[in-house]
Amino acid sequence: MSAPVGRREVLRAGTLVLLLGAPHLAQAGRVIAVRIWPAEDYTRVTIESDAVLKAHKTTVIDPPQLTVEIEGIDLLDGMRELVAKLRSDDPNIAGMRVTPVGPNLARLTIDLKKPIKPQVFNLPPVAAYQHRLVFDLFPVEEVDPLDALIRERFLEVDEASARAAKLLGIELDKAQASPDPLGALIASRDKPKATTKPPASKRDPEPAPGKKTERLIIVALDPGHGGEDPGAIGPGGTKEKDVVLKVAQRLRERINATRVNGNPMRAYLTRDADFFVPLGVRVQKAQRVRADLFISIHADAFLTPRPQGASIFALSTKGASSAAARWMANKENAADLVGGLNVKVKDATLQRALLDMSTTAQIKDSLKLGSAMLGEVGRVGKLHKPHVEQAGFAVLKAPDIPSVLVETAFISNPDEEARLNSESYQANLAEALMKGIVKYFSANPPLARTRAL
Repeated sequence: MSAPVGRREVLRAGTLVLLLGAPHLAQAGRVIAVRIWPAEDYTRVTIESDAVLKAHKTTVIDPPQLTVEIEGIDLLDGMRELVAKLRSDDPNIAGMRVTPVGPNLARLTIDLKKPIKPQVFNLPPVAAYQHRLVFDLFPVEEVDPLDALIRERFLEVDEASARAAKLLGIELDKAQASPDPLGALIASRDKPKATTKPPASKRDPEPAPGKKTERLIIVALDPGHGGEDPGAIGPGGTKEKDVVLKVAQRLRERINATRVNGNPMRAYLTRDADFFVPLGVRVQKAQRVRADLFISIHADAFLTPRPQGASIFALSTKGASSAAARWMANKENAADLVGGLNVKVKDATLQRALLDMSTTAQIKDSLKLGSAMLGEVGRVGKLHKPHVEQAGFAVLKAPDIPSVLVETAFISNPDEEARLNSESYQANLAEALMKGIVKYFSANPPLARTRAL
């Protein structure tokens, strides 16, 4: 047993505290890593440290600038490295500098290329990360996914503008007369048709008997993870977020070059670069472009390197179809924790997207889509299970869009990790998924769109 501490020792310790002062006794947070994730949607800046950092932000409107004082940090090497990581092609940040303000106090100044809505928040330790201070810089003028889709699909050449106007049900002269022709195309897309017919000279020609009217088919492709969330990492260091983006891009090329029953198709990616997208936002993006299908692309992983084969999942509202499916859903649903979701933001639409339960009809159509795709995927590689599995994946909860999650292979298996890095396997897999999509639409033609944007 240790001897009791005497009154004299206590007084000496108290005197030492008074002489040194509290600030000198406190240990400053050490910067472990700094990261910048630039994207059109938003730019994220992350400072990872071994202690919680306090931030006080100030936004300047003109010129646009964000100033943040960070308390509890030793800025010397780690913070200065942040400035070196800034890329000139960052769509939101023009410049960045770090200056010392006082003991354990640093000022981070971010010069912006456009007005932004900043979110500054802390994330607790999770997975491989320690404490993170996050700056999410959202443009005030948000990127409209439908706007981008129509620009890419229809407005590449003048002739395509006429085609766009016809497909969207408006007159070309109105679109051309508008100061914002693209806005006119979008705004007019779902306007109620006039009950009084315009003069014959102003009407579009009546379709020939038996001739089908073109209907644009939109497929939302969702490359899993991204940015702060690498997803699973293979034994050779391959990151899930990288390979699934490549597969999605290959599939996009095939979709954009395909017609089904005479109808043109277009793919929309929920992320087309390396940045984090919350699960609910992925669903929300698919709904905003009025997608006919939602396909989330992942690379499976397990605790051991033995499991192998591709899988396809649909949503279940009555429990998972197997223990493995339940484990997989829980792992994928944790992506928001790893990627870093600002839980303080109260977005009713986002919360509703996460909580909405899909209809029985949507799940039935999802199973049909999954079966059509699984049969084709089985031709280019092994299947983990010979049937579509079901579990409560949050990203599949769009109540009005048939949705599936594709696990392309087990990235935790060394052989399958090598295949995922193979361009030939990526191409074959994308081709198989494309054939499954065509097979589904051949048997289940898309319905006419009646929903408002």
